[in-house]
Amino acid sequence: MELQTILYVLAALMMLVGTVGVVLPVLPGLPLTFAGMLLAAWVGGFQQVGWITLTVLGVLTALSVVVDLLSTALGAQRVGASRLAIIGSIIGTLAGLLFLPIGILVGPFAGALIGEMLHGRELGQATKVGLATWMGLMLGVVLKVGLAFAMLAVFFVAWFH
Repeated sequence: MELQTILYVLAALMMLVGTVGVVLPVLPGLPLTFAGMLLAAWVGGFQQVGWITLTVLGVLTALSVVVDLLSTALGAQRVGASRLAIIGSIIGTLAGLLFLPIGILVGPFAGALIGEMLHGRELGQATKVGLATWMGLMLGVVLKVGLAFAMLAVFFVAWFH
């Protein structure tokens, strides 16, 4: 198999795994997708996908990172979450990966709830924080899925144009 073909296959795998990473928080998501797109553009000598397209894709990738960082934190902070709740939601998300697909939905909520309880909050407030954290995480996933589709559309339109 020729090196160019191997690199194109690697680029496609990076895009596929990165797109799956939009939903699974352990994977780097859209930055990996972008790296695959950049590799494919480089292998193709930037003929199909040029620098303007790559700049747009880079901006969308940066936006996805901002969305990722802000969505859960804003959801949690809106209801006065403690640092333990935010740490708990991260741990819950990671633990939830062991129990896919339900774990990814329950883990962040349970982690934030437990973190808030450890902080000394009552069950009612801890539940409110857990739900807000979970809603922020889900909003972030929805926004990142939209960004993923936008990036894939921009890339494939440039590639096949």
